[in-house]
Amino acid sequence: MIDLKRDGDVFTLTMTDGQNRWNTTFVRAFDEAIEEVEASEGPAALVTTSSNEKFFSNGLDLDWVQAKGLPADDPRGDRKAFGDEFMKLMARIITLPVPSIAAINGHAFGAGLMVALCHDIRVMREDRGFACANEMQIGMVIPNPELALFRHKLPANTFFETVQLARRWGGPDALAAGVVQQTASAEDLLDVARARAEELAPLGAHRKQYKKQKEAMYGENAAINSVHGPAHMLRNMEQFHS
Repeated sequence: MIDLKRDGDVFTLTMTDGQNRWNTTFVRAFDEAIEEVEASEGPAALVTTSSNEKFFSNGLDLDWVQAKGLPADDPRGDRKAFGDEFMKLMARIITLPVPSIAAINGHAFGAGLMVALCHDIRVMREDRGFACANEMQIGMVIPNPELALFRHKLPANTFFETVQLARRWGGPDALAAGVVQQTASAEDLLDVARARAEELAPLGAHRKQYKKQKEAMYGENAAINSVHGPAHMLRNMEQFHS
């Protein structure tokens, strides 16, 4: 489901669960990997990618979210715990005390785009795949904490087209619009992301300072036109129901 390897100062987290749809079991597996990264010492950086050539992450596990009468031992986990645990994981990633890079090697839809935006830097495959907040297309409203995240991470015009018009951003358009910072071929994507991670890993030696500055950027009272920033809102979702 989640494979974490370390090569020198670079951790590579690979999502290996097919389309990498988000449910409680997936959240907890991802969280365990992040905990291992946080527990490391010295220079470090994280690269997150997928083993699926078509999907980086295809968003929420909608069949599970919408199913009725799930058994208590459903392998996808406790549905009631999902919203809170997922949002807290996003807050953990956005304030990770080491540099983080999302290597978007396929479609990143909904929650998949959200997790990519929680990383410091995004590198996207240039020839295939879309980044899209597809909630409007499937009749869902984006929660306010997620909107706060998008508002901080995206330029204003890109933010509107992404969240309200559900625009699908291919690699070149995503780069031009500021959704990602770099594009690469499918063959070079992971190498490019890891090279950038190696370059930034020394910043991870100063964990306390790196995290503190992120908290100042994305935490309480840091959001434009909002009482709270996305890190605070993601951790306290119950305060911000739509």
